[in-house]
Amino acid sequence: MTELPDRRLLLVHAHPDDESINNGATMARYAAEGAHVTLVTCTLGERGEVIPPELAHLTGAALGRHRRRELDAAMAELGVQDVRLLGGAGRYSDSGMMGLPDNDDPACFWQADVDEAAAHLVEVIREVRPQVLVTYDDNGGYGHPDHIQAHRVAMRAAELSAEAGWKIPKVYWNRVPRSVVEQSFARLQDDLPGLPFAKSAAVDDVPGVVADERVTTVVDGTAHAAAKAAAMRAHATQITVAEPYFVLSNELAQPILTTEYYELVRGERGPGERETDLFAGVEEAS
Repeated sequence: MTELPDRRLLLVHAHPDDESINNGATMARYAAEGAHVTLVTCTLGERGEVIPPELAHLTGAALGRHRRRELDAAMAELGVQDVRLLGGAGRYSDSGMMGLPDNDDPACFWQADVDEAAAHLVEVIREVRPQVLVTYDDNGGYGHPDHIQAHRVAMRAAELSAEAGWKIPKVYWNRVPRSVVEQSFARLQDDLPGLPFAKSAAVDDVPGVVADERVTTVVDGTAHAAAKAAAMRAHATQITVAEPYFVLSNELAQPILTTEYYELVRGERGPGERETDLFAGVEEAS
Protein backbone atom coordinates (compact mmCIF):
# COMPACT_ATOMS: atom_id res chain seq x y z
CA MET A 1 0.00 0.00 0.00
CA THR A 2 1.25 3.50 -0.83
CA GLU A 3 2.63 5.26 2.23
CA LEU A 4 0.32 8.05 3.37
CA PRO A 5 1.39 11.49 4.63
CA ASP A 6 1.66 11.99 8.38
CA ARG A 7 -1.49 14.14 8.50
CA ARG A 8 -4.74 12.94 6.96
CA LEU A 9 -8.00 14.89 6.90
CA LEU A 10 -11.40 13.52 5.83
CA LEU A 11 -14.37 15.77 5.11
CA VAL A 12 -17.91 14.48 4.52
CA HIS A 13 -20.32 16.75 2.67
CA ALA A 14 -23.81 16.47 1.20
CA HIS A 15 -23.53 18.19 -2.20
CA PRO A 16 -20.91 19.76 -4.45
CA ASP A 17 -20.34 23.38 -3.25
CA ASP A 18 -20.89 22.65 0.47
CA GLU A 19 -17.21 21.84 0.91
CA SER A 20 -15.96 25.08 -0.63
CA ILE A 21 -18.36 27.29 1.34
CA ASN A 22 -17.74 25.60 4.69
CA ASN A 23 -14.14 24.41 4.52
CA GLY A 24 -12.49 25.79 1.39
CA ALA A 25 -9.77 27.73 3.21
CA THR A 26 -9.09 24.85 5.59
CA MET A 27 -8.78 22.35 2.76
CA ALA A 28 -6.48 24.63 0.77
CA ARG A 29 -4.29 25.29 3.79
CA TYR A 30 -3.78 21.66 4.70
CA ALA A 31 -3.32 20.55 1.11
CA ALA A 32 -0.64 23.24 0.68
CA GLU A 33 1.05 22.03 3.87
CA GLY A 34 1.28 18.49 2.49
CA ALA A 35 -1.56 16.83 4.38
CA HIS A 36 -3.64 14.19 2.60
CA VAL A 37 -7.09 15.77 2.20
CA THR A 38 -9.95 13.46 1.26
CA LEU A 39 -13.40 14.76 0.36
CA VAL A 40 -16.40 12.45 0.30
CA THR A 41 -19.49 13.96 -1.29
CA CYS A 42 -22.72 12.07 -0.68
CA THR A 43 -24.83 13.26 -3.65
CA LEU A 44 -24.34 15.24 -6.85
CA GLY A 45 -26.98 17.82 -5.97
CA GLU A 46 -29.32 16.84 -8.78
CA ARG A 47 -32.17 18.86 -7.26
CA GLY A 48 -30.22 22.04 -6.66
CA GLU A 49 -31.58 25.40 -7.84
CA VAL A 50 -29.57 26.75 -10.75
CA ILE A 51 -28.67 30.46 -10.66
CA PRO A 52 -27.35 31.44 -14.13
CA PRO A 53 -30.12 31.68 -16.76
CA GLU A 54 -27.83 30.16 -19.39
CA LEU A 55 -27.59 26.98 -17.27
CA ALA A 56 -31.24 26.85 -16.20
CA HIS A 57 -31.90 23.99 -18.62
CA LEU A 58 -29.83 21.68 -16.41
CA THR A 59 -31.96 19.42 -14.22
CA GLY A 60 -31.77 15.96 -12.71
CA ALA A 61 -28.96 13.72 -13.93
CA ALA A 62 -27.66 16.36 -16.35
CA LEU A 63 -27.32 18.84 -13.50
CA GLY A 64 -25.58 16.19 -11.41
CA ARG A 65 -23.03 15.55 -14.15
CA HIS A 66 -22.41 19.26 -14.52
CA ARG A 67 -22.00 19.75 -10.78
CA ARG A 68 -19.50 16.88 -10.70
CA ARG A 69 -17.38 18.81 -13.17
CA GLU A 70 -17.78 21.93 -11.05
CA LEU A 71 -16.58 19.94 -8.06
CA ASP A 72 -13.46 18.81 -9.92
CA ALA A 73 -12.71 22.40 -10.92
CA ALA A 74 -13.21 23.63 -7.36
CA MET A 75 -10.91 20.98 -5.91
CA ALA A 76 -8.23 21.87 -8.45
CA GLU A 77 -8.36 25.44 -7.09
CA LEU A 78 -7.93 24.12 -3.53
CA GLY A 79 -5.21 21.62 -4.40
CA VAL A 80 -7.30 18.64 -3.26
CA GLN A 81 -6.71 15.50 -5.30
CA ASP A 82 -8.63 12.81 -3.40
CA VAL A 83 -12.34 13.29 -4.15
CA ARG A 84 -14.85 10.46 -3.67
CA LEU A 85 -18.59 10.03 -4.19
CA LEU A 86 -20.16 8.00 -1.41
CA GLY A 87 -20.69 4.47 -2.69
CA GLY A 88 -19.66 5.55 -6.20
CA ALA A 89 -21.27 7.91 -8.70
CA GLY A 90 -25.06 7.75 -8.68
CA ARG A 91 -25.40 5.64 -5.55
CA TYR A 92 -27.41 8.30 -3.72
CA SER A 93 -29.37 11.16 -5.25
CA ASP A 94 -30.18 14.60 -3.88
CA SER A 95 -33.19 14.57 -1.52
CA GLY A 96 -34.39 18.14 -2.13
CA MET A 97 -35.35 20.55 0.64
CA MET A 98 -36.98 19.25 3.82
CA GLY A 99 -40.69 18.57 3.56
CA LEU A 100 -40.88 18.24 -0.22
CA PRO A 101 -42.14 15.09 -2.00
CA ASP A 102 -38.58 14.61 -3.25
CA ASN A 103 -37.72 13.36 0.25
CA ASP A 104 -39.79 10.22 -0.44
CA ASP A 105 -37.81 9.10 -3.49
CA PRO A 106 -36.41 5.66 -2.60
CA ALA A 107 -33.16 6.52 -4.41
CA CYS A 108 -32.53 9.72 -2.49
CA PHE A 109 -29.94 9.99 0.25
CA TRP A 110 -32.52 10.81 2.92
CA GLN A 111 -34.07 7.37 2.40
CA ALA A 112 -30.75 5.52 2.55
CA ASP A 113 -30.12 2.97 5.27
CA VAL A 114 -27.61 4.69 7.54
CA ASP A 115 -25.55 1.58 8.29
CA GLU A 116 -25.38 0.66 4.62
CA ALA A 117 -24.28 4.15 3.62
CA ALA A 118 -21.83 4.27 6.52
CA ALA A 119 -20.27 1.01 5.33
CA HIS A 120 -19.27 2.74 2.09
CA LEU A 121 -17.60 5.48 4.10
CA VAL A 122 -15.85 2.94 6.33
CA GLU A 123 -14.14 1.60 3.21
CA VAL A 124 -12.65 5.04 2.62
CA ILE A 125 -11.68 5.42 6.28
CA ARG A 126 -9.91 2.06 6.34
CA GLU A 127 -7.95 3.05 3.23
CA VAL A 128 -7.04 6.61 4.23
CA ARG A 129 -6.91 6.21 8.04
CA PRO A 130 -7.70 9.87 8.74
CA GLN A 131 -6.76 11.43 12.05
CA VAL A 132 -9.39 14.13 11.61
CA LEU A 133 -13.00 13.91 10.41
CA VAL A 134 -15.04 17.04 9.63
CA THR A 135 -18.79 17.02 9.01
CA TYR A 136 -22.02 18.77 10.04
CA ASP A 137 -23.84 18.82 13.36
CA ASP A 138 -26.99 16.76 13.94
CA ASN A 139 -29.15 19.42 12.27
CA GLY A 140 -26.93 19.44 9.23
CA GLY A 141 -26.10 23.07 9.87
CA TYR A 142 -29.48 24.31 8.72
CA GLY A 143 -31.90 21.41 8.49
CA HIS A 144 -31.39 20.13 4.93
CA PRO A 145 -32.16 16.38 4.86
CA ASP A 146 -28.98 15.50 2.98
CA HIS A 147 -26.86 17.45 5.46
CA ILE A 148 -28.56 15.71 8.39
CA GLN A 149 -28.03 12.35 6.72
CA ALA A 150 -24.38 13.16 5.98
CA HIS A 151 -23.93 13.85 9.70
CA ARG A 152 -25.58 10.55 10.63
CA VAL A 153 -23.55 8.57 8.11
CA ALA A 154 -20.24 10.20 9.05
CA MET A 155 -20.74 9.70 12.78
CA ARG A 156 -21.89 6.11 12.33
CA ALA A 157 -18.93 5.38 10.06
CA ALA A 158 -16.59 6.72 12.74
CA GLU A 159 -18.11 4.23 15.18
CA LEU A 160 -17.93 1.32 12.75
CA SER A 161 -14.36 2.07 11.72
CA ALA A 162 -13.31 2.10 15.39
CA GLU A 163 -14.85 -1.34 15.77
CA ALA A 164 -12.92 -2.44 12.66
CA GLY A 165 -9.60 -1.22 14.03
CA TRP A 166 -9.18 2.47 13.10
CA LYS A 167 -10.47 4.94 15.64
CA ILE A 168 -10.40 8.45 14.21
CA PRO A 169 -8.62 10.52 16.88
CA LYS A 170 -10.57 13.75 16.35
CA VAL A 171 -14.06 14.51 15.01
CA TYR A 172 -15.23 18.07 14.33
CA TRP A 173 -18.47 19.74 13.35
CA ASN A 174 -18.58 22.87 11.21
CA ARG A 175 -19.37 25.93 13.31
CA VAL A 176 -19.45 29.73 13.03
CA PRO A 177 -19.33 31.88 16.20
CA ARG A 178 -22.25 34.29 16.40
CA SER A 179 -20.00 37.27 17.10
CA VAL A 180 -18.05 36.72 13.87
CA VAL A 181 -21.22 36.62 11.78
CA GLU A 182 -22.65 39.70 13.47
CA GLN A 183 -19.46 41.66 12.78
CA SER A 184 -19.33 40.43 9.19
CA PHE A 185 -22.93 41.41 8.52
CA ALA A 186 -22.37 44.84 10.01
CA ARG A 187 -19.64 45.40 7.39
CA LEU A 188 -21.85 43.90 4.69
CA GLN A 189 -24.60 46.43 5.35
CA ASP A 190 -22.12 49.23 4.63
CA ASP A 191 -20.86 47.54 1.46
CA LEU A 192 -24.22 46.55 -0.06
CA PRO A 193 -24.70 49.71 -2.18
CA GLY A 194 -21.60 48.81 -4.18
CA LEU A 195 -22.44 45.12 -4.62
CA PRO A 196 -24.57 43.33 -7.25
CA PHE A 197 -26.77 41.97 -4.47
CA ALA A 198 -30.08 43.36 -3.30
CA LYS A 199 -29.98 42.49 0.38
CA SER A 200 -28.11 40.76 3.15
CA ALA A 201 -28.92 37.46 4.76
CA ALA A 202 -29.75 37.42 8.45
CA VAL A 203 -27.34 36.04 11.02
CA ASP A 204 -29.47 32.93 11.57
CA ASP A 205 -29.52 32.23 7.81
CA VAL A 206 -25.87 31.19 8.07
CA PRO A 207 -25.49 27.43 8.65
CA GLY A 208 -23.76 26.35 11.83
CA VAL A 209 -23.99 29.63 13.78
CA VAL A 210 -23.59 28.95 17.50
CA ALA A 211 -22.73 30.79 20.69
CA ASP A 212 -19.03 31.68 20.70
CA GLU A 213 -18.23 29.32 23.57
CA ARG A 214 -19.21 26.29 21.44
CA VAL A 215 -16.31 26.95 19.06
CA THR A 216 -13.20 25.04 20.10
CA THR A 217 -11.02 25.48 17.03
CA VAL A 218 -10.12 28.35 14.71
CA VAL A 219 -8.30 27.63 11.44
CA ASP A 220 -6.70 30.69 9.87
CA GLY A 221 -7.00 30.28 6.12
CA THR A 222 -6.58 33.90 5.11
CA ALA A 223 -3.47 33.05 3.08
CA HIS A 224 -5.78 30.89 0.93
CA ALA A 225 -8.62 33.40 0.55
CA ALA A 226 -8.15 33.61 -3.23
CA ALA A 227 -8.25 29.82 -3.57
CA LYS A 228 -11.47 29.58 -1.56
CA ALA A 229 -13.14 32.30 -3.62
CA ALA A 230 -12.01 30.61 -6.84
CA ALA A 231 -13.36 27.26 -5.66
CA MET A 232 -16.70 28.83 -4.81
CA ARG A 233 -16.78 30.58 -8.18
CA ALA A 234 -16.22 27.19 -9.86
CA HIS A 235 -19.61 26.10 -8.48
CA ALA A 236 -21.27 28.51 -10.88
CA THR A 237 -24.66 26.79 -10.93
CA GLN A 238 -25.04 27.37 -7.20
CA ILE A 239 -22.96 30.39 -6.16
CA THR A 240 -22.46 33.96 -7.32
CA VAL A 241 -19.23 35.44 -5.95
CA ALA A 242 -18.37 39.11 -5.53
CA GLU A 243 -15.46 39.02 -3.11
CA PRO A 244 -15.54 39.16 -0.17
CA TYR A 245 -19.22 38.17 -0.43
CA PHE A 246 -21.37 35.57 -2.15
CA VAL A 247 -25.00 34.66 -2.72
CA LEU A 248 -26.86 31.42 -3.26
CA SER A 249 -30.17 30.99 -5.10
CA ASN A 250 -31.98 32.81 -2.28
CA GLU A 251 -30.23 36.02 -3.46
CA LEU A 252 -29.17 36.90 0.09
CA ALA A 253 -25.58 38.12 0.44
CA GLN A 254 -23.21 36.48 2.93
CA PRO A 255 -19.54 37.04 3.74
CA ILE A 256 -16.92 34.59 2.52
CA LEU A 257 -15.22 33.46 5.72
CA THR A 258 -11.55 32.66 5.26
CA THR A 259 -10.98 31.95 8.92
CA GLU A 260 -13.03 28.81 9.52
CA TYR A 261 -14.42 27.51 12.78
CA TYR A 262 -15.09 24.11 14.31
CA GLU A 263 -16.36 22.34 17.39
CA LEU A 264 -14.38 19.32 18.58
CA VAL A 265 -16.95 16.68 19.51
CA ARG A 266 -14.74 13.61 19.86
CA GLY A 267 -11.08 13.38 20.82
CA GLU A 268 -8.58 15.21 22.96
CA ARG A 269 -8.48 18.97 22.68
CA GLY A 270 -5.15 20.61 21.91
CA PRO A 271 -3.51 23.25 24.12
CA GLY A 272 -4.71 26.83 24.45
CA GLU A 273 -8.05 28.50 24.90
CA ARG A 274 -8.88 27.58 21.31
CA GLU A 275 -7.06 25.21 19.02
CA THR A 276 -5.56 26.68 15.87
CA ASP A 277 -4.82 23.35 14.18
CA LEU A 278 -7.24 20.48 13.54
CA PHE A 279 -4.35 18.06 14.06
CA ALA A 280 -3.30 19.46 17.44
CA GLY A 281 -2.23 16.54 19.61
CA VAL A 282 -2.27 13.91 16.86
CA GLU A 283 0.80 14.86 14.82
CA GLU A 284 2.53 11.64 15.83
CA ALA A 285 -0.51 9.39 15.32
CA SER A 286 0.12 6.41 13.06
